Amino acid sequence: MSTGTDRIRSRLLPNTAPWRSSRDFRLVWASGAVTMLGSIFTLTAIPLQIADATGSPLAVGAVGAVELVPTVLLGLYGGVLADRADRRTVALVTEIALAALSALLLVNALLGAPLLWPLYVAAGCAAALQGLQQPSLEAMVPRLVPHDQLVAAGVLLSLRWSVVGLAAPGIAGVVIATAGTAPAYLLDVATFLVSIGLLARVRRVPSERDAEAPPLHDLIEGARYAARRPELVGTYLVDLAATVFALPTALFPFLAVESDALWALGLLYSASAAGSLLAAAFSGWTERVHRHGRPVLFSAALVGVVMVAAALCSNIWALLLCLAAAGAAHWLGDTFRGAIWNESIPDRLRGRAAGLELLIGSAGPALGDIRAGGLAARYGIRAALRSGGLACVASTGVLAAALPALWRYDRRTDPQVAAVRAATSGLGEQGG
Repeated sequence: MSTGTDRIRSRLLPNTAPWRSSRDFRLVWASGAVTMLGSIFTLTAIPLQIADATGSPLAVGAVGAVELVPTVLLGLYGGVLADRADRRTVALVTEIALAALSALLLVNALLGAPLLWPLYVAAGCAAALQGLQQPSLEAMVPRLVPHDQLVAAGVLLSLRWSVVGLAAPGIAGVVIATAGTAPAYLLDVATFLVSIGLLARVRRVPSERDAEAPPLHDLIEGARYAARRPELVGTYLVDLAATVFALPTALFPFLAVESDALWALGLLYSASAAGSLLAAAFSGWTERVHRHGRPVLFSAALVGVVMVAAALCSNIWALLLCLAAAGAAHWLGDTFRGAIWNESIPDRLRGRAAGLELLIGSAGPALGDIRAGGLAARYGIRAALRSGGLACVASTGVLAAALPALWRYDRRTDPQVAAVRAATSGLGEQGG
């Protein structure tokens, strides 16, 4: 009986082998979880301080504009840096700088009359630092775990995001409402100190290539590499289609008002994380999938279908269920996109590929908010939801037809996967 139960559990529950096999992966995973927890407190506190100081929705929305440009520009350079420098060092130095920014926000919050401009400066600088840091963090993972555990490692990383993303916003809201913004910034500083201590214990992950060419040359080389692989281009474009057309975050406040359910606004924001968490919790089956391009396409189409269904929902609970289903589908696409990237991109190019991922990941939601807000203002909220869902399904179908390499991709026979596996054999065990 126990053997049968163990077999079922292994097929359903996430594979924790990367935790067991790599001490460094455990440290990076824990560092990220702690950092995310504190950062959510700061991300909740900054808009609240701006709203209290100005009373202007436009002033609050301007934070997104301040963050987008440095994230995109520094994210691209961060990808180049990740392929030139020691990735652990880049992650550690930027983490220290982020801690200093949170300390400055704490000092500002403790002033008798907190200043407004430091909030925007801190938001822009934090976005720039995260743009520099994120490619190195992502490019580290294939060097920390064995190649055959990369899918499992991606699942564990997404599970971390889902758990923290679901629980932290509610906790942050309660803390800020009862104690103010200063304790939120203090907690963020404390979590950064813990995270820095964890990252400092990770072994160095130096670049394996010469860095004599100008940075722009490296950036162009990375873009050309991606362009030569249509299955990679497909993963970027499918992700962009899903986030631009079917990520209606900007509509959540209006959906809550229209549904006469302001009490559910927080649930609307967390429904996607809840769906992601549920999908990740029963993700053992993902390691037995080899044609990764197909679930990438299916997941984007499913997101579109769910958004069309959401447009038809008048009941708030049905709407929340649709958003949770969309979150689960997004998780599925992200998991297999990450598997394609991690398993098939050479280490010397991995940082620049991560920079491109960051560019797409930042631009898509921002463009999606603009699209959804503009259409909702002209044609109504439900029309914005419905048209976005239909556009997502249609664009996914077009991409599947235009890029058959993504549909045919099979990790068992792909020559890029075989080359990366051979090149990285044994690297993941060094941190065990």
